[in-house]
Amino acid sequence: MAMYTRRDVMKAGAAAAVAAVAGSVLAYGKDWLMPTTQPAFELAACKDGTYVLPELPYDYNALEPLYDEATLRLHHDKHHAAYVAGLNANLTKLAAARKDGKYEDVKALSRNVAFHGSGHVLHTLFWHSMKPGGAKPDGEFAKACVESFGSVEAMQAQFAAATKDVEASGWGVLAYEPLAGKLLVLQAERHQDLTVWGVTPLLVCDVWEHAYYLKYQNRRAEWVDAFMKLANWDFAAQRLAAVRK
Repeated sequence: MAMYTRRDVMKAGAAAAVAAVAGSVLAYGKDWLMPTTQPAFELAACKDGTYVLPELPYDYNALEPLYDEATLRLHHDKHHAAYVAGLNANLTKLAAARKDGKYEDVKALSRNVAFHGSGHVLHTLFWHSMKPGGAKPDGEFAKACVESFGSVEAMQAQFAAATKDVEASGWGVLAYEPLAGKLLVLQAERHQDLTVWGVTPLLVCDVWEHAYYLKYQNRRAEWVDAFMKLANWDFAAQRLAAVRK
C-alpha cells in the first residue's frame, strides 16, 4: 500500500498557505477506515486542478442526536461549499494577476487563499474526525498519547479544554509535530492563524458558531462535549501511523 509524504500532499493540495495545515493526508471515502492509494486532496477534495466539495463519509443523520442533520446539511452543503468556491475564485484572480502582471491586490488575494484554503482543508478533516458512536484511542496511537501527554485521558481533557477556549471563531486541533516526533494540542483562530508550520493535523473540532448554533446556540462547551463522544480516534490513529512511516 502506497503512502505519501507531506511534499506529495502539499503538491496535490497546492495553493499558498494551505500547506500550513495540510501535512500528509489519506483519503477516506465511504469505506473510510481503509486508506486508499491516493492522497485525499487528489482523490476527494481536488479534481483536475479544481477544488471540489467532498462527500460526507456517512449519511446526514448518522451522527444524531449529538450532531443534528439540519446543522450537518447546512455546515457541509453551504459553509464548506463556500470555502471551496472562495478558494477557487481567488486562485482564478491570482492567475489573472499573473497573466496581466498586475499585483495590486496580491495581499488581499493571498490572504483569501489562506483563509478559504485552510477552511477547505480543515473541514475535509473535520467530517472524518467524527464517527457514529465514536471510537476509543488504543494501540500505537494511545501509546503516542501517553508519551506526549502522560495519558490518553490527559490528551482528551486538554483537547476539550483548548477547543472550548478558542478565542472567537476557530478550531481545536490534535496534531503531530515532526521535529520532536510528538503530539500537540493547538488552537486555530479562524482557519489559518496560530498554526505551527509542518504539523500534521490528526483530528480537528470546528467551533465556529455555524458548526453548532442550531442545536447548541451559544453553548460551545456542550457542543465540544458532544463532539468528544463522536471523536473518531481510529481516523487519528491511522493518520499518525501514516505520517510516521
